[in-house]
Amino acid sequence: MSWENLYSYLHITDFIYYISDPQLQEILFPVKLVFVAFTMFFLVAVVYFMMNSSWLQYKFLEDVTEFFSWQSYGLRQIAKRWDKIKKRLDSGSESEYKLAIIEAEDFLIEVMEDRGYEGKDFNEALEKAGRLLSPVLKDVISAHEVRNSIVYNPDYKLDANLANRVLGIFESAINTIGIA
Repeated sequence: MSWENLYSYLHITDFIYYISDPQLQEILFPVKLVFVAFTMFFLVAVVYFMMNSSWLQYKFLEDVTEFFSWQSYGLRQIAKRWDKIKKRLDSGSESEYKLAIIEAEDFLIEVMEDRGYEGKDFNEALEKAGRLLSPVLKDVISAHEVRNSIVYNPDYKLDANLANRVLGIFESAINTIGIA
């Protein structure tokens, strides 16, 4: 069966001749150019935004990084920042201990917000993350009280042992939320 027979059978021969008419094609040429221009514009726009967007990089690199490092994506950044906070304890200075505790709680708040546990204040955010943090919730509340004492009482005395214990509490909370 040839094309002519198929066209005759489907009764579209006249339509095909009309569409392929050189005069009609000449009339539609500007319209074709406009559509080609739109196609090129949108193709370039899609390529540009894909190259300049972090979404594709995030989606691709998240899986590749997790596969090759055997760790959750972003865990390396968490560990790096936590090491910076822990180095403050090596100084032997009480003011550095205090600053480390303040930074540790701020870091915990950021991790909780990143995971969707937000609130007006720290206690409300803890309530939202309550089930997840239930094993260490009382310790986190006591560590928060130490942090508040540091912030609101300039004469508060802090020794290395208490600072290590409080940072350990914040570390376990950050790891619990960061991995979940």
